[in-house]
Amino acid sequence: MNLPLLPTTLVGSYPQPDWLVDKKVLLGRGPPRVRMREVWRVPEAELWAAQDDAVRLAVDDMVRAGIDIPTDGEMRRESYFNQFATALDGLDVDAPGEVLSRLGNKTFVPRVVGPIRRTRPVLVRDVEFLRAQTDRPIKVTVPGAFTMTKLAKDEFYGDVGRLIDAYADAVNAELKDLKRAGADVVQLDEPYLQAHAEEAREHGIRAIDRALDGIPGPTALHLCFGYAYVVKDKPEGYSFLPELEVSSVDQVSIEAAEPDIDLAVLAGLPSKTVIVGALDLSSHEVETTETVAERIRAALEHVPPERVIVAPDCGMKYLPRDVAFGKLCALVEGARLVRAEIGGEK
Repeated sequence: MNLPLLPTTLVGSYPQPDWLVDKKVLLGRGPPRVRMREVWRVPEAELWAAQDDAVRLAVDDMVRAGIDIPTDGEMRRESYFNQFATALDGLDVDAPGEVLSRLGNKTFVPRVVGPIRRTRPVLVRDVEFLRAQTDRPIKVTVPGAFTMTKLAKDEFYGDVGRLIDAYADAVNAELKDLKRAGADVVQLDEPYLQAHAEEAREHGIRAIDRALDGIPGPTALHLCFGYAYVVKDKPEGYSFLPELEVSSVDQVSIEAAEPDIDLAVLAGLPSKTVIVGALDLSSHEVETTETVAERIRAALEHVPPERVIVAPDCGMKYLPRDVAFGKLCALVEGARLVRAEIGGEK
């Protein structure tokens, strides 16, 4: 990819238009693990066309802001998780089960009632449409096998390792198709690695490596503490991060702005490119260029600029669109400022 030093990207999502989704429904619940069809304001027969228009708007915002690696803003998704996770065979999503979320709350999740299989591409059309909107490098995200395992009620396998492997094989098949469809970067969203660090040490690296087996780079993995509108008090450090150094993923994406973590931990990832969160999504205040630049400089104390990508902390889905756009502009300008300071192009 032809990218500047300190390139900018999104973690995944961008705010969906008010005419597309009912924000009261969206904000009134946690991220859905099964379907939440009632969130859509557009009739089913017209939904794909409306989502296409929303993708065009999102990509236009990203390009106008100057983002180097756009996404489609996840305009077609009710959550980062459920579009892919509910499209697999072997699941009952109409009579869901219950598990505890990372916050200890009961949440409805798919029940695993048979072999997990991916029988069709899920996101290929999304990538093909995004590819047609811009000549910039593009990224697409897929929920990771470990997180999908934690957000499922297993009534078939009876063994967490076998369930992880089945999910990882489904993800692997999807990623291969997404690369062929034109995705430059494919990203696994694995927030539950952080939430369940001990289990992650036992199963996490295998889940990642199996999902990425045979996938050409760049590959990324996002690790977070949860959406800012859901999780208010975030820890000041990661319980699972240096362990990723032995994994096959190329890029590791972390929150850094809102939790204000000590970025010295990044020294434990000497071979990885780090996607550093430089936008605090818990606030509707748009950062200044200098605030973003200072957050980038903090990362450069521990990671060389050739291995840093700049992004929001997490998905921007729950922000007002004007706020999100302003934050993206600040992100780009902050990266440009630091790029000029260290001798890269503006």
